[in-house]
Amino acid sequence: MPSERTFIPPAKPIIGQDEQDAVTRVLASGMVAQGPEVAAFEQEFSAALVEGRECVAVNSGTSGQHLGMLALGLKPGDEVIVPSFTFAATANSVAITGAVPVFVDVDPETFTLDPDAVRRAITERTVGIQPVHLYGHPAPIDEIVRIAAEHQLWVFEDAAQAHGATWDGHQVGAFGDAAMFSLYPTKNMTSGEGGMVACATDEGARTVRLLRNQGMEKQYANEVVGLNNRMTDIHAAIGRVQLRKLPGWTARRQELATFFDAHLAGVVVPTVRDRATHVYHQYTVRLEGATATERDAFATALREEHHVGCGVYYPTPVHRLATFQEDVELPVTEMLAREVLSLPVHPSVSDEDRDHIVAAVNAVAKGGA
Repeated sequence: MPSERTFIPPAKPIIGQDEQDAVTRVLASGMVAQGPEVAAFEQEFSAALVEGRECVAVNSGTSGQHLGMLALGLKPGDEVIVPSFTFAATANSVAITGAVPVFVDVDPETFTLDPDAVRRAITERTVGIQPVHLYGHPAPIDEIVRIAAEHQLWVFEDAAQAHGATWDGHQVGAFGDAAMFSLYPTKNMTSGEGGMVACATDEGARTVRLLRNQGMEKQYANEVVGLNNRMTDIHAAIGRVQLRKLPGWTARRQELATFFDAHLAGVVVPTVRDRATHVYHQYTVRLEGATATERDAFATALREEHHVGCGVYYPTPVHRLATFQEDVELPVTEMLAREVLSLPVHPSVSDEDRDHIVAAVNAVAKGGA
């Protein structure tokens, strides 16, 4: 390909004048720590994305996972069932409390928790299940909630990548006992950095609020041992602007995905269940039967020969990381870690970029790279 071809990045935050104006407004107000912008963002996020559940803004998605599960009563020695095919934060947020992440396998088509694997992993020490709505496709959350109810377990939804996704017409984040959304720069919407915890009960939300603010609701009246995981008004102001733009960005992601589904060849395109609305945080294909080396060569060819950025999410299953090193057999997870490749699907991808991505993937697939 011509060397002057503009590189198409795998992800691209969209930060415009509206976001800049919002930050300027907050700076001019003099109220830059947790204040009215955070409160407004929590209310607006609740109404737009989690069917009115009370939301608590924090300084990162990982903080949201950590505090949300602490609020559900997670303690050292407890077991929480998690997928291994995910970002490490899913398991880290369990392990950091002294609890034990129990890794199970996933559905090879949707990359989300396999309910049968969840059932087999339940022990007398299991207290909860943390499904991940990976890449923007919902986990089979109704079945997971049903399993949890049968065994008196809680469900904490990792919706870091799934803003606006639905299952059976209901928004993810509104099924379990609590949920976390990430607001990192490359997510479907951002606050610059941050996270949001959606809670099923007022008591749970109040506990998360205490934990994020040194254990205080009133200054110097510490009720529990807490942390400083607050969101600033600067970040909340950015998030409020992004929230208004999210529906249009989601529609563009879905439009791009539909085009890719119809025109890509030589790769396995994403599955979308009939009951699901996929919001395509990532458009992740599989190179069926590939080794990790072959997949990596495919990615290198896309980047270097065709100037198409791509990502591998995730090349090492969490249970294989040095931080865990769990001796458990998860064949689907291992297969996916060898085969997956995510293509640019962010709203900045133009129609010209879209056509180039298809041509590049098809050419590399045909060439056997």
